[in-house]
Amino acid sequence: MIAELGLLALWLAAGLSGFQLFAAILAGRGAAVLGEAIRPVAVMQGLLAAFAFAMLVWLFARTDLSVALVAQHSHSAKPFVYKLSGAWANHEGSMLLWVMVMAFSGALVALFERRLSVATMRATLGAQAIVTLGFYAFLLISSNPFERLATPAVEGNGLNPLLQDPGLAFHPPTLYFGYVGLSVAFSFAVGALVTGEVGRDFARTMRSWVLAAWVFLTLGIAAGSWWAYYELGWGGWWFWDPVENASLMPWLAATALFHSTSVLASRDALRVWTVMLAVVAFSMAMVGTFLVRSGVLTSVHAFAVDPERGTFILVLLGIFIGGALALFALRAGKIAEGSRFSWKSREASLVVNNVLLTALLGIVLLGTLYPLLTESMGTRVSVGPPYFNPVGAIFFFPLVLAMMVGPLLRWRDTKWTPVVQRLAPAFAAMAFVALLVVIDGRAGLLSGTGLVLAAGLALASLLPLARRKPWRAPLTLWGMVVAHFGLAVTLAGASAESAFIEERLVSLTPGESTRISGWDVTLRGTIPVAGPNWTAIEGELAVSRDGAIATILSPQRRSFWSPPQTTTEAALWTRWNGQLYAVLGEPAESGKRKVRLWWKPFVTLIWYGALLVALGGLLALSGRARSALRRSIAVGRATQRREVA
Repeated sequence: MIAELGLLALWLAAGLSGFQLFAAILAGRGAAVLGEAIRPVAVMQGLLAAFAFAMLVWLFARTDLSVALVAQHSHSAKPFVYKLSGAWANHEGSMLLWVMVMAFSGALVALFERRLSVATMRATLGAQAIVTLGFYAFLLISSNPFERLATPAVEGNGLNPLLQDPGLAFHPPTLYFGYVGLSVAFSFAVGALVTGEVGRDFARTMRSWVLAAWVFLTLGIAAGSWWAYYELGWGGWWFWDPVENASLMPWLAATALFHSTSVLASRDALRVWTVMLAVVAFSMAMVGTFLVRSGVLTSVHAFAVDPERGTFILVLLGIFIGGALALFALRAGKIAEGSRFSWKSREASLVVNNVLLTALLGIVLLGTLYPLLTESMGTRVSVGPPYFNPVGAIFFFPLVLAMMVGPLLRWRDTKWTPVVQRLAPAFAAMAFVALLVVIDGRAGLLSGTGLVLAAGLALASLLPLARRKPWRAPLTLWGMVVAHFGLAVTLAGASAESAFIEERLVSLTPGESTRISGWDVTLRGTIPVAGPNWTAIEGELAVSRDGAIATILSPQRRSFWSPPQTTTEAALWTRWNGQLYAVLGEPAESGKRKVRLWWKPFVTLIWYGALLVALGGLLALSGRARSALRRSIAVGRATQRREVA
């Protein structure tokens, strides 16, 4: 009965989505009565979609093996938290999560957004209905999450062991919140194109949604990177895998879009460019969905292997993006040009920011799609760090310089001399770090440049607070400072890890030692251990210096029985200046055991910096929400005074 209730709610939500679209079209032609129904219909649709997803989670929580999806991706002996995360750690469940978040976001827009005109809001909700209706059709026609088995399974297949991890329980939902936030921005852009109302209110309305999406994408990418780092046992935190790129591309587009909306909201400039970026940002989210859900990639993330599903998503991508681009081509010329500005202004620096981010997006998109294109023609090629790192650096390093200068510029026009004088401490820090890098001699060109720029950006990011009382600075300013400082921290961690990493691959017998970065690592032996749904061989590695034991590391090789799979559990020991990373390998000859060790200087700064970036976004979002609340209260009081008078 639970599955049937969920399926019924899904059908009802799809029907309401169709009605919402129908009402928006007729309201645009003068049907005022239907226009009044759009907001409540959007709210009800969101509630029904949320109910459908809650029913799926309930089915997984109780391990209802009469439902095909539960039988395929769960097991009665699986830990409860992974029973719950199993609801979205598969193709059908993840797409239902996507639709639920999208529909619920549309409900929030209908409930709370009041800054846009009635016509633009109705067109926006109509555009949101088109997107949700397409995904409802995808679920109900080709990916029904509530399908029953003719005969209930005796036991489930279980969840992919690599996905049985807190990081993967957290990673997909946060990414989806980000993707769906971009779908809302896309709908705002389509609504504005329909009515031609692209101005400051449009930018201020969209900006909060884009910023929220950007924060979720940042957290989701950081969680996925951390999971890959400690769970897969490869010793790296980013591999330029197509699935990783599928989440990075929307983040780059969202970053450009957020900065563009800031220019439009503050100075009424970049109108057409902002609308175009909104379309591009959601396009990247759709491209990422196609790559991960179509079966064209082989990955622990790529759940769908049915070509029919891939074709369906590709058709949706063509309809949504092709339609939006066609509308843009027809209507962009009718959007009035915004305010002009000098090339020596903050607006100009944000334009440079946008151009460089868009170039980085193009580089990642090309490197991601090119191997797929050549493989379809019978030739296999691999595109990885030798392409992405140097080519991306051509645009990323100037972007960092623009981030140093941009926040110190004034709107409309600026004199350069005061800006250069204020940047003197940052330039001094860069010169000092450059001298240290040259003296040390271990860093390559890219990693050395990264360390130099990280030092400059870290200091430059604090300069906007230098001439004011920090406790009186607005939250939006604090958000920018914290986010830019966080990027400097991440850049420093990535550059230091790349420049100074040490690695050892050895075969040890119990009692034997190896040395890495001044630490002696001794294999004391291996023991069998067991977990709730796995068994493992666990190594005991004693880490010491000058004969004094500092810690014991316990890396494991786990064997899951449902489904049968062997995984590597790395052991990490974090110090202030880096991390010792240990992996237990296969047995070697003569009773030896393979052990792989890395010393990764300052690697944890990568994720600390990412958290600071997300925190900066949250601060900026909070500041804008507080400002909006104050404006609302002020308007309400003014209205009351007029009524009294």
